Amino acid sequence: TKIALLGVSAEELARVISTYEPVWAIGTGRTATAAQAEEVCAAIRGVVASLYGEAAQAMTIQYGGSMNAGNATELLSMKNIDGGLIGGASLKSDDFTTIVKAAQ
Repeated sequence: TKIALLGVSAEELARVISTYEPVWAIGTGRTATAAQAEEVCAAIRGVVASLYGEAAQAMTIQYGGSMNAGNATELLSMKNIDGGLIGGASLKSDDFTTIVKAAQ
C-alpha cells in the first residue's frame, strides 16, 4: 500500500480505490466473513491513515472475494468496506440488482 501511494497527495487520495480479496477466495466462490473482511479493510485504512491522517477516510476500499446477493448487505454494512468487486454475480441480473440495492 505504501509504495502504491508514493507521490499521491492527500487531496488526490479521495480518488484512490483500493481492493482486498483474500488469495484463498480467488476463483473459489469462498467468501471471508464480514468480520474478517472488515478487519483487513480496517488495517488497510489504518496504514493509509498513518501516512495521510484523516484523509484516509476519503479513500474507497472495496472487498472483492465473492460478494454476492446473499452476503452483500452484511459486507457493505461494515465501516471500512465501501464497495465490492463483483465477479460471477454480475452475470445474473437479479443477483446484481440485489447487490446494487445493498450498496445504496
